Amino acid sequence: MIVGVGIDVVDIARFESTLERTPALRERLFTVEERHLGIASLAARFAAKEALAKSLGAPVGLHWTDARVVTNDDGRPFLEIGGTVLARADDLGVDSFHLSLSHDAGVASAIVIAEG
Repeated sequence: MIVGVGIDVVDIARFESTLERTPALRERLFTVEERHLGIASLAARFAAKEALAKSLGAPVGLHWTDARVVTNDDGRPFLEIGGTVLARADDLGVDSFHLSLSHDAGVASAIVIAEG
């Protein structure tokens, strides 16, 4: 059963400007493993975290670093969650997430489907 769906889009140049203007934001939004990635990948991961929050009803109190986008051996992205995000998913009965990422023409996008 689908518990929630989230989608988000990020203007890559605007996101890059924001990170340059506020360097501490990179540490608040991304795990250590994510921070070294290029700007298009970071924008897509930010979109994924926004879409994830929306799929969970966008509750107050989720920590950005409690979710991480990783890729499996064939390059397919998936979400690793813990802490506040895992607690919310458990509360809603979510047992899996489906994730799709894209970045093209200056825009990064993500769709998350929460399933339980």
